[in-house]
Amino acid sequence: MPVVDIGPGPTQIRDYAQAVEGLGFDYLQAPDHVLGANPATIAGKGRVGTNENPYHDPFVLFGFLAACTQRLGFAPGVLILPQRQAALVAKQAACLDVLSNGRLRLGVGVGWNQVEFTGLNEVFSNRGRRSEEQVQVMQALWLQPHVTFKGRYHTIDDAGINPRPASGRIPVWFGGHVDATLQRVAKYGDGWMPLAYPADERALTAFEKLRGLVRAEGRDPASVGLEVWLSLGSGDEEAWHRDFAFWKKAGVTHVTAHTTYAMGHHKRIAGHTAADHLAAITRFKQVVADLL
Repeated sequence: MPVVDIGPGPTQIRDYAQAVEGLGFDYLQAPDHVLGANPATIAGKGRVGTNENPYHDPFVLFGFLAACTQRLGFAPGVLILPQRQAALVAKQAACLDVLSNGRLRLGVGVGWNQVEFTGLNEVFSNRGRRSEEQVQVMQALWLQPHVTFKGRYHTIDDAGINPRPASGRIPVWFGGHVDATLQRVAKYGDGWMPLAYPADERALTAFEKLRGLVRAEGRDPASVGLEVWLSLGSGDEEAWHRDFAFWKKAGVTHVTAHTTYAMGHHKRIAGHTAADHLAAITRFKQVVADLL
């Protein structure tokens, strides 16, 4: 969702989402940041996110867009889970799931910007461990009308949320690349959302590692999805097709055609208007049509 380019207003957000749905795409993804530092005061502090760019809260954004679309799915990419209360996220996600008729796929991650954790009064150093327990709490609250839970970080005394998702669950996909993330995917996840790997043997090795961990948990690897991001910034249509074919053969279930992200092998498109972004994804869909 190229909010940085098209702006955060309701008209441009609605029009873009409806255009994406009209083009036949399955889902729309949006990032998550609550706080950003003042760019004038962060010199020498390393990687610190600033407030230069707008970020809509994913639940508010997708709640709005659920009323503006009919079938388009929604996926935070990713929600920074440990800077939020688990029960509150479970409630927000359940409400969005109900109001969108089951169109939410909840991507979660542990975050990297300590500025946000400080401002939200959450601990940065244990965010990974807490996030694992948070997922367990959320999955229990989605499934059961009343939950009793006593963990290291959470206590629920015979309480529950209402509404709950009709299916009793919301798909949880983990972002990140460290071994602990793969273990969490294998135990609790419906999918993995790695961004670091280009279409080469490194990705295949990582996928096989995850599948081995899933089997070790007594689960079927086919039940765990894989999402990769494919950069449209190069404008190289042969590469788009080649990479898409590679990912399909590798067992990837979701390919996000992105136009704004720029890091490592990912490149943003040159244009900055909604028309530029829509033109890029329209052409991409045409190029890979024979693989869909």
